[in-house]
Amino acid sequence: MTHPPAHQKRARSRSRTSVRAGAALLSLGFLGYGGWALAQMNTAAQATPAKAATALKGPQAMVTAAPHNAPPELQANIGTDPVVRGAYLARAGDCVACHTAPGGKPFAGGLPMPTPLGTVYSTNITPDATTGIGGYSFEDFDQAVRHGYAKGKGRLYPAMPFPSYARISENDMRDLYAYFTQGVQPVQLAVPDNGIPWPLSMRWPLGIWSALFAPNPAKVQATADQAAPTADPLVRGAYLVDGLGHCGTCHTPRATLTMQEKGLTGSDPLFLAGGAVLDGWQAKNLRGDDADGLGRWSAPDIAALLKTGRNPHTAVFGGMRDVVDHSTQYLSDGDLNAIAAYLKSLSPAKPGGPAYRYDDATAQALWRGDVRQPGAATYLDSCAACHRSDGKGYGEVFPALAGNSVVLTHDPHNVIAVILRGHQVPATRTRPSTFSMPSLAWRLSDQEVADVATFVRAGWGNQAPAVSAATVAEVRKTGDHESK
Repeated sequence: MTHPPAHQKRARSRSRTSVRAGAALLSLGFLGYGGWALAQMNTAAQATPAKAATALKGPQAMVTAAPHNAPPELQANIGTDPVVRGAYLARAGDCVACHTAPGGKPFAGGLPMPTPLGTVYSTNITPDATTGIGGYSFEDFDQAVRHGYAKGKGRLYPAMPFPSYARISENDMRDLYAYFTQGVQPVQLAVPDNGIPWPLSMRWPLGIWSALFAPNPAKVQATADQAAPTADPLVRGAYLVDGLGHCGTCHTPRATLTMQEKGLTGSDPLFLAGGAVLDGWQAKNLRGDDADGLGRWSAPDIAALLKTGRNPHTAVFGGMRDVVDHSTQYLSDGDLNAIAAYLKSLSPAKPGGPAYRYDDATAQALWRGDVRQPGAATYLDSCAACHRSDGKGYGEVFPALAGNSVVLTHDPHNVIAVILRGHQVPATRTRPSTFSMPSLAWRLSDQEVADVATFVRAGWGNQAPAVSAATVAEVRKTGDHESK
């Protein structure tokens, strides 16, 4: 089993955000480093996203249909074999993302996660007796996963999303333990020591962070009935999204100072309301907002995106490309439908926001050849062949731009990043073709990108703020930095 670097880079960037939470606490607690560390974190977040954010380079086929060598289909966590059930749960939790280094063996750890205070390395979670978790009892495993306390190490940095994993049921924890101790190949690999200097390397302050911001598993863990695949879809969906899937790690805003997620469940109005820029892409709002959320999507639309990487509204890109590629496409239809039902139950993050209505004025102007509006000529030259002059694209092939929730977000980062860097829709088990958008960074100036982005964000009834050349320059700089 191999995992593309892009997947690992996305995981590294996702984990880096969680690591900052622990790093912020450490820096605030020692030698007055708090202000310095936070300033450095903000600088690093803007200047050094993971390399997956860089542009697609060289000639690119727009459509490919190469054989898709997917791993065998996994059964849902039903049946009698705990190893089989645990393998499915590990896939649902995307555990391989953070615990596989570039070119390394699955789950052998060693993935470097850079932080302003030093590099943190992910743990070897294969059942090797000396360098992995071969000597872990179930209680040791449970303490690490749900409580953030590792045998022989002490408190874990919240790069391990134990605030979410606290909700995993006892039965599922035992199945995960069975899989990682019996179903994973042991790999003897000593992970490097974390590169955080003393006294910031002391872990006891992380216990304070955990006490303040991580829920007590004894109080929040799901019961066997709540976690069962046969549970009510809203209950099962909440279990997968809030807990094992740890979706809030990327899609929930975080506190500025201590970096904890501002919500951990659907009852919190900011939960899944959209996160920061990670890995060069901004995690979108997954709540019921009409413009930039999932308000206009049906539950089948959501399930289709998670299974195939595309739906009538959009296609995945950035970090979600890898989530679909390595995790959600393998979930059962029942679980995908449960996730969709739960997400559709979430109220809007911004109640009363404007509703999207299609307007054909932009299409009429383009059909007449009217390119007086800045960005219109660039759109016809570079975008209309795939996304069409009416902005509706080609369903499940080239996404619509009219009413696209990514286009309608207040922050234009993702629109700019797609134009500059391009992207690829992943090949999945049920959709084996890969569709590519080439990078346009090499031939469009900052002003031209700003103009076409503004044109798209204001066309066909879209109502999103204009984009400045200065903002484009900032996004371009981050990609250029990482390509070196």
